[in-house]
Amino acid sequence: MGSQLGSAGLLLVNTLINIYLLLLMLRFLLQASRADYYNPISQSVVKVTQPLVGLFQGFLKPMGRFDLATLAAALILKIVAIIVVLQIAGYGMPPIPGLAIAAVAAVANAILKIYFFALIVMIILSWVAPQASHPGAILVMQLVEPIMAPVRRVIPPLGMIDLSPIVVFIVISLLDSLVVGSLTRAAGVSGALVGL
Repeated sequence: MGSQLGSAGLLLVNTLINIYLLLLMLRFLLQASRADYYNPISQSVVKVTQPLVGLFQGFLKPMGRFDLATLAAALILKIVAIIVVLQIAGYGMPPIPGLAIAAVAAVANAILKIYFFALIVMIILSWVAPQASHPGAILVMQLVEPIMAPVRRVIPPLGMIDLSPIVVFIVISLLDSLVVGSLTRAAGVSGALVGL
């Protein structure tokens, strides 16, 4: 019974850390896509993630549209989380290269999940509320447009049908299985704690 409670506790801790990692990557992607900073949802994401990101902002400045402080905060958070969870589970200290690879895989996994679900929301909104002015709808459109625009240039909409989300879903799926899957396997025991 005690070991089951311990496993449930570890799962809960890992899930909460991964949710916070998703918020960090959402902040990173919102800045990279130049989404509206003053959108209430953007402000909430910044407010929730600022305590951790603020630790890195003093010495890591943004590189163009990419906020290196947020990226570093996400990587360090995942590395510390993997170490803590594996120590509590009794596995000991994992190898440093495996930790770094697992953290990169977790960040890539979080980015792909955000884009995947944002695309689903965008498709649903295009059916039920194509001219929605809700802050969440606007933010989703601003988030996915940078990845949709290059695909739309290659595959223009066929009348009322836009095939570009299908292509982006295929690319996300390939990246998830090939890149994230390979990194997770290469991380060894640390790779088990990559995703949600």
